[in-house]
Amino acid sequence: MIAPQSLRFDRGAIHEIKKTLLKKKTMPTPDDLNYLPTMPTRRDVPIGCIGSGFIMADCHLVAYRQAGFHPVAISSRRLDRAQQVADQHQIESAYDCYQRMLEDTRIEVVDIAVPPDVQLDIVRDVVRHPHIRGILAQKPLAGNYADSQRIVQLCADAGITLCVNQNMRYDQSVRACKSVIDRGMMGEPVLATIEMRAIPHWMPWQSRQGWMTCRIMSIHHLDTMRYWFGEPERVFASFRTDPRTEFPHQDGIGLYILEYASGLRCMICDDVWAGPSREGAAEDIGIRWRVEGTEGMARGTIGWPRYPERAPSTIDYTTTKSNQWHRPRWNEVWFPDAFAGPMAELLVALESGCEPAMNGVDNLRTMALVDVCYQSAAEHRAISLLTT
Repeated sequence: MIAPQSLRFDRGAIHEIKKTLLKKKTMPTPDDLNYLPTMPTRRDVPIGCIGSGFIMADCHLVAYRQAGFHPVAISSRRLDRAQQVADQHQIESAYDCYQRMLEDTRIEVVDIAVPPDVQLDIVRDVVRHPHIRGILAQKPLAGNYADSQRIVQLCADAGITLCVNQNMRYDQSVRACKSVIDRGMMGEPVLATIEMRAIPHWMPWQSRQGWMTCRIMSIHHLDTMRYWFGEPERVFASFRTDPRTEFPHQDGIGLYILEYASGLRCMICDDVWAGPSREGAAEDIGIRWRVEGTEGMARGTIGWPRYPERAPSTIDYTTTKSNQWHRPRWNEVWFPDAFAGPMAELLVALESGCEPAMNGVDNLRTMALVDVCYQSAAEHRAISLLTT
């Protein structure tokens, strides 16, 4: 028998129970944030792959097989390398040159993974083949804006759908943040930052470019700011060389400020030196981002620097209405899982007859922003994008 006094109504306790239940009810799941790409209805579109380096062999093709896509041919400068990757990923045909591969009329989509200074010549050859309907091209689209524009025009003239592989847009935390921004959960954006402390593995072909970080690494972060917020009005960039990199380059460590008409300011720090950890000091490696708005904040990490360890990127966010941090999590990672996103986007575009979001014209805006950053750093002044 329960004593009557033990049944007294404890308003404080009931209020705390309600708060706990409300928190559980409103805690978002990863699926609520649309962090995964939209997949095409038809996943068996025949794909021909040009290039057999790390990005193709360890990222594109791994992600494509996981997604159920259908690469049927691959080419490389060395037949033995093409055959090795073909065997690794169960690809039917291997070629010692891409020109021979392009004669394969099964192929409807071409996936290009080559250095930017040779991509224009390859696209010139691809667009001559009427059975090709779509091209997924690497970022940077070319070594400069003018050559990028030529690629976009070649595809437009040939009626070929072009999608540019700005794959950081498919990093899971970047997409989740975009979802939070688009839903207005943070109110008006006030300040956004991306801070990278990482030591990339520079490719041998970069030694002939004379440039390094801005077109290879910072292009991801500059494009992410465009993806989140649209076009800035003005940019200031400052570079210094990386003490560790031996080949000549003008842009090692890169600092960027983007100014928006709304008053939003974005700051990017791309530190590819990250201290003398390779020379014996302790290591502090990572990428962190943060977006602050008038009604909320989001912060996150990018797991890529820990590759080949599977380290998912993360997002935490809070709003003035929730008064708590929401921390949805997932198992997918940028490298290699997110590389299915750009190809999925291209295949969906071919199905729907619409342009992919990462189309050539959109990417020209990213390339223009990159070129303006080089100009700003060279002239030691902020550059308006309205006059470029």
